[in-house]
Amino acid sequence: MRHQLVVLRRSAKRPHLTAADRGLLVLLASRLRAWAGALVIVRPETVLRWHRAGFRLFWRRKSRRRSAPKPKVTTETIALIREMAAANRLWGAERIRGELLKLDLRVSQRTVQRYLRQARPPRGAGQPWATFLRNHAGEAWACDFLPVTDLLFRPLHAFFIVALGSRRVVHVGVTRHPTDAWGAQQLREATPYDERPRFLIRDNDAKYGPGFARLAAASGIRVLRTPLRAPRANATCERFLGSVRRECLDHVLVLGEAHLRRVRRVYVAYFNDARPHQGIGQAIPARSAPMAGAHVNPGRVVAFPVLGGLHHDYRRTA
Repeated sequence: MRHQLVVLRRSAKRPHLTAADRGLLVLLASRLRAWAGALVIVRPETVLRWHRAGFRLFWRRKSRRRSAPKPKVTTETIALIREMAAANRLWGAERIRGELLKLDLRVSQRTVQRYLRQARPPRGAGQPWATFLRNHAGEAWACDFLPVTDLLFRPLHAFFIVALGSRRVVHVGVTRHPTDAWGAQQLREATPYDERPRFLIRDNDAKYGPGFARLAAASGIRVLRTPLRAPRANATCERFLGSVRRECLDHVLVLGEAHLRRVRRVYVAYFNDARPHQGIGQAIPARSAPMAGAHVNPGRVVAFPVLGGLHHDYRRTA
């Protein structure tokens, strides 16, 4: 009774009972015989309902299975899950979990799924571009234009086609007017005798017109356009163009179109037949395998100048 009066004094409106108030009234009802007649602010049925709810809560907590606390997932395991998810786009959560079990790392499938969503792009993204290039390097070419300015500040354009697998320069063309018809002719000259790639990677340059596209389609070549502002998507060709500038054009005054043709002819011959390439294990693009460790020819070493001595090709003579 006293406690009910305290509650009434607390609020002039309908009293708000806290969980402690309900618990105390239920406890007093269990101790007093005439508890129902002493109620003022609530009905006896309400107190009985509270008692039943408390009974259910008590046994729910008491019957809850006590399991051992789950071990925390280490930062190393989380990093490994993300690495597997990023490197293996075809793997699901259970596949990654199985790979972790091989390494004696025990995590639940739900844990793998949580970090899988964070490390992987949406499902429609497909395989990484680098994976595609590695799987199809032997049947893919890449092409690009290199702008050049001659001695009189007149613009020239050099067109290169590079085989991604061997890094061999397949074709080079030079012109002052890179029209669509000219570009299609360069592709035609680069694919004689049914020597053609399955894929041709190019950027979004407007020089590639409908004639270029029609010739590629008629030749059975699938043209892959790189995303906008993504030079790394055509990284092999971009690196080659950088080599042309650093190793050749930055050190030569181009007198005109004919001069540029001679210079690029000499440099491409050197690049294909004599220059070791880091991207293919120091092999030479025109050769099928890297240089052997033992020299077959024990003759003396002779240096052959390239581009007037700008580079040298070292060979052994008999």
